Amino acid sequence: MRLEGKTALVTGAASGFGREIARRFAREGAKVAVVDLNEAGARDVAGEIGNHACPIRCDVSKAEDVAESVETTIKAFGQIDIVINNAGWSHRNQPLLDVDFETFKRVYEVNVDSIFHMTKAIVPHFRDAGGGVMINVGSTAGIRPRPGLTWYNSSKGAVNLLTKGLAVELAPDKIRVCCLAPVMGATALLETFMGMPDTPENREKFLSTIPLGRLCEPEDMANAALYLASDEANFITGVILEVDGGRTI
Repeated sequence: MRLEGKTALVTGAASGFGREIARRFAREGAKVAVVDLNEAGARDVAGEIGNHACPIRCDVSKAEDVAESVETTIKAFGQIDIVINNAGWSHRNQPLLDVDFETFKRVYEVNVDSIFHMTKAIVPHFRDAGGGVMINVGSTAGIRPRPGLTWYNSSKGAVNLLTKGLAVELAPDKIRVCCLAPVMGATALLETFMGMPDTPENREKFLSTIPLGRLCEPEDMANAALYLASDEANFITGVILEVDGGRTI
């Protein structure tokens, strides 16, 4: 019960990393807003969690949706202590000149604009509450980029650096801001990152670049997020925690 009495808002919580973070936080005593563009998926996850979860449809690239998700969570639970900016998107792994501008823009809208919108929406509440925790999901792609994902890599580099800037500026308000940087994960975006079918042979090419020899699992991310969100990490801010099996060494 490391999050007992706390409320968390998790974006991209209908699947993958976000779903497992929401489920783990609930098991640790938190009330959870399950936020996702996929409303049906959010309802499924919230239904699995039970009375301590609230499903909210939200396009994180839209300021008004993000603000409404914050307001709805506060109305449902009275407060927000933790925000997990997990929702993310990528173009397919391909030569950089093959990615069109609309796709490039969408990657930035989901991965970067969303953090701008959430910061605007949640910081006043955190300040009124005397503090809070924001955890952004960056990527090892923003630290040690792979070919074929140049534009995605740059968006996650922005997330990683945004985290440090936010941490410094918001520290006087007792708002901690940290970042998780997973290696390629066993999620719905796996084939997008690979740019090829997920066959044992193709997967092995990527696993060979990870010293611990496996992909990042949702449980790995949930465990790391739980630590950073808990009071055990109350003197930790601005860190980029690499959940990567040694990929960025």
